[in-house]
Amino acid sequence: MGNEKAERIQTSILNRAEGKLTVWLAERQPEWMTSDILTYIGVAAAVFYAAFCWLANLNPYYFYASSFFLILNWYGDSLDGNLARVRGLQRPKYGFFIDHSLDALTTCLFCIGLGLSPMMDLSISLFIMGGYLCMSIYTYLSTIVMGKFRLTYASLGPTEMRLIIILVCILYIYFPMEDVGFAIGDEFFTVYDCLGAAVAAGLYIVYIVSLAKDLRQLAIIDPLKPYKKPVK
Repeated sequence: MGNEKAERIQTSILNRAEGKLTVWLAERQPEWMTSDILTYIGVAAAVFYAAFCWLANLNPYYFYASSFFLILNWYGDSLDGNLARVRGLQRPKYGFFIDHSLDALTTCLFCIGLGLSPMMDLSISLFIMGGYLCMSIYTYLSTIVMGKFRLTYASLGPTEMRLIIILVCILYIYFPMEDVGFAIGDEFFTVYDCLGAAVAAGLYIVYIVSLAKDLRQLAIIDPLKPYKKPVK
């Protein structure tokens, strides 16, 4: 089944408002702007986001800059496909391939940025990254096997996740709470580490539950066939 035929499932909280906004913005892009340029703007913004998260070790106010680049990443990532649709220049296979290949890279940059910042331990951010990549792989397999391209889970999509990261980063500027948390051996985990661990655990739980649900469905669609011993 081609990816262009898969049913897109988008049930996030901001889906309707975001859809109208991205179409409005796409219709007002200059002629020289292309979907590829927007895609690369999104990736470049993710690199700068991670860099400013690291710089927040020097001054937490750098989190404002990282938040700006997270918004710029949304701009590039959300508008590239809409621009192609508005102009009637869709390239379903090429677009799907490049967009989601680079999504994996930007996800890694988001999580590594958090881990390099003063806000969160790197081990926790890598735990989040593993969960998100599991969900991404599940989504792409579901698109191919089930014909359903699910963009959101539990009413949360990439846009909502970006907003949560921005809110937590700004919260850290004014309430770092570096002494609030608990120790395990020689490691001390702050409130923000605990929050990150909870997010990661949620991702793995959603992944396992979704996987089990689809496996039950696939067992009905593609049932186990009885083994027939070959006749000699």
